[in-house]
Amino acid sequence: MVRTTAVSNACKLQVLLRKYSLRSTSLFSSLRIIKMATRNLSTIPAWATIDPSNLGQSSSDVYTVPNLVSGQWSSSSSNKISIPDPMHKSNPPIFELVNTQVEDLKPFVESMKSVPKSGMHNPLKNVKRYLDYGEISRLAGAELSKPEVAEFYADCIIKCVPKSKAQALGEVKVTAAFLNNFGGDQVRFLARDFGVPGDHDGQHSIGYRWPFGPVAIIAPFNFPLEIPVLQLMGALFMGNKPVLKPAEKGAIVMEQFIRMLHSFGMDMQDVDLLNCEGKVAGELLRIAPIQLTQFTGSSRVSELLSEQTRGKVRVEDAGFDWKILGPDVLLEDVDYVAWQCDQDAYAASGQKCSAQSIMFVHENWKNAGLLEKIKANASKRSLEDLTVGPVLTETTDSILSHMNRLLEIPGSKLLFGGKALKNHEIPDQYGAVEPTAVFIPLDEMLSSDQNFKACGTEIFAPFQVVTEYNDDTIDHVLEACERMSHHLTAAVVSNDIKFQSKILSNTVNGTTYVGMRARTTGAPQNHWFGPAGDPRGAGIGTPEAIKVVWSCHREIIHDLLIDEGWTQPQTS
Repeated sequence: MVRTTAVSNACKLQVLLRKYSLRSTSLFSSLRIIKMATRNLSTIPAWATIDPSNLGQSSSDVYTVPNLVSGQWSSSSSNKISIPDPMHKSNPPIFELVNTQVEDLKPFVESMKSVPKSGMHNPLKNVKRYLDYGEISRLAGAELSKPEVAEFYADCIIKCVPKSKAQALGEVKVTAAFLNNFGGDQVRFLARDFGVPGDHDGQHSIGYRWPFGPVAIIAPFNFPLEIPVLQLMGALFMGNKPVLKPAEKGAIVMEQFIRMLHSFGMDMQDVDLLNCEGKVAGELLRIAPIQLTQFTGSSRVSELLSEQTRGKVRVEDAGFDWKILGPDVLLEDVDYVAWQCDQDAYAASGQKCSAQSIMFVHENWKNAGLLEKIKANASKRSLEDLTVGPVLTETTDSILSHMNRLLEIPGSKLLFGGKALKNHEIPDQYGAVEPTAVFIPLDEMLSSDQNFKACGTEIFAPFQVVTEYNDDTIDHVLEACERMSHHLTAAVVSNDIKFQSKILSNTVNGTTYVGMRARTTGAPQNHWFGPAGDPRGAGIGTPEAIKVVWSCHREIIHDLLIDEGWTQPQTS
């Protein structure tokens, strides 16, 4: 269902006139303001219903993110969730969203019930939809590749989850590249089958990738565009109908993306958008016939969902991600490695599931001055350019309390940071701390379960643990890796082949970077990103990830020909 250009421009003009607060004091001033507004029409996409720069500017005109169910947008509920401005606690909410209650779930349940287990399409049914989604993906990728559209999404992201412009644009770039990857025939190539000859003439088997039908996606706040888009499109490509429950703090981003998909021809009934709190989403999973739930977020919630769904989940949950710096050091590489370590630990204020949580530093790197260089890089981060910003799932007190717990371990010390940010208006329910690193002696870390649990606790903030080892204690490093409970990303910073082999052959992390440029973050769309060591693990981004997460194997055996002169054998 495509909106006409005239209607779209009218909507954009309405948004912009609100932005410029048109109050006619004279014909001249009114015309001037209209000119200012219409001059900016091209910066807001035709399908958009918001101007991100206008969010949080007016308490009397707060935008409401509606639900979408069975092809109908609805914001009629009197229950709303207000999302505070994460940078200015004195500002009005940046938006509000429908706060769906358990008693409001019936339309969503009915929508899921209407989806057959064989999906909206599969290799034997409605196959044109594979082509349709190839075209929708091509158009969406082209749209996100436009500079003005990339800016629109980046501004939406920054308004919800403050991060640097480079980080926000990087999220849009990866999303656009993913969509471009699956244009044309690439969607139907995901459903490629394979055949095996049978035992006799007329018999052969074919293995298909089969959809689940009604599915759910529970998406995180930290990448409000990239993660939900990649999982949503994967679900749609394979023939499922998803209900998407975005994180409340960033729900407006995916609402705008779904409107964009509608403008490019996606059937409005193909995706439901549910805005609610977690307990309500859990009730939907309990009462609706949802065959698979894909969750990205905390390990605590992933365990709850595993129980609620009786194991019908794919999770990309918490990652306490490690980086091991090997013994081989070239002085000309130290600046680069220090820069990458700072990026991995502190970009996006550490709010990445792939953020560097612990760094095992060989004594050679310490002697080369690496830690001082990381400290210098971290000190350049500022609220002004959002290279450090609010932490949306921790408070300042909880972060500093965790730091103080670590500093009780014998031999520990604060390397840098450890203070609350000053001169800001970040709401009290969020955290605001300097990029922080705490050194813990490796032997003390391993000396007790209590110490190791404290050191291995993931803090979704600009915070990392640092420890040191040498050639004689490398096995202690491997012991620490073995004792960790979650295995998402890792980095082996070394060009030493023997060292690489020792580490890689004794660890399990699902996305592991190796070499002098190894990192833990910045996963693009061109390789698998996901955990290992857990049968529930969900990948993202690649054809293999989409097939593994969003389809199951179905084998159909064709057995057609009965031999001439067949006689009944003795009963067995």
